[in-house]
Amino acid sequence: MTLDFAILSSLRKNHPAWRLLMADHGPLIAAFLQRVFIVPNVRVVAQEDLVAGLEDELFHLREADGPESFPRSAAEYLADWAQDEKGWLRKFYPPASDEAHFDLTPATEKAIGWLESLTTRSFVGTESRLMTVFDLLRQMIEGAETDGKTRSGDF
Repeated sequence: MTLDFAILSSLRKNHPAWRLLMADHGPLIAAFLQRVFIVPNVRVVAQEDLVAGLEDELFHLREADGPESFPRSAAEYLADWAQDEKGWLRKFYPPASDEAHFDLTPATEKAIGWLESLTTRSFVGTESRLMTVFDLLRQMIEGAETDGKTRSGDF
């Protein structure tokens, strides 16, 4: 698919991953959801546990940035993130349970994965360049040897 202005404009308005990246609290949302779901490879979290974890996160952020930086409760943020207009979390009730549970939507996983790639891409490039330097050094050593037995590459 070729991306043109109309397609990108539509994605910007309608795709949950793009909305997450543009959200005012996008860094909080992505960092928190990555830490709770992706890093430990957890698929589903009970509402009580998710609220408690987010309250802890908000407490530390409010201490650092002031109480006005995140004025709503954790439960309010989670309810907002699970609304259809946002589409970052899916709220559901498992069979035989009256407590809500949450899981990540594919769009949220995609956005967080893309954000992760921003931090790992430069490292991979650095690692690749470093391997090139080692390879060039190895070739120089092999080329400088006058003894054919030593030049075999085993050093």
